[in-house]
Amino acid sequence: MLRTAFLLTRDRGHAEDLLQTSLARAWRVWRRVQGDPEPYVRRIIVNTYATWWRRKWRAEQPTDVLPEPVGASPEADVDQREWLWQALGRLPRRQRAVVVLRFYEDLTEAQAAHALGVSVGTVKSQTSKALARLRLDDTITREGVRR
Repeated sequence: MLRTAFLLTRDRGHAEDLLQTSLARAWRVWRRVQGDPEPYVRRIIVNTYATWWRRKWRAEQPTDVLPEPVGASPEADVDQREWLWQALGRLPRRQRAVVVLRFYEDLTEAQAAHALGVSVGTVKSQTSKALARLRLDDTITREGVRR
């Protein structure tokens, strides 16, 4: 769950705050949670993140300045991950949430739809738009991250 929060916020401290707030909300209604509580808590995480985002909760913004890639080495893998991370951060909030849930958390379309409180069709369309946007991100293609 911390990974989901981290991928949404892109900051370890904010992710921990988001997770703590979400778990506190879940704890208040824990007795009413039926079945596996993880999808329920994940939905709270996404909803809390959306609320914070709407309130302009984030005071710090990541910088676009990154070190130059060094080539095919272990450091290059780190650089490639950083470029992908930056590209993910440039996606709109809803598209980023769908990508995180579908490809980092390995949820099905139905599970992601449930976590986000939207239809499966919305998850499909947002996934398609996000992937198209990532394919067109010239930072990724220019740096050779896209395979």
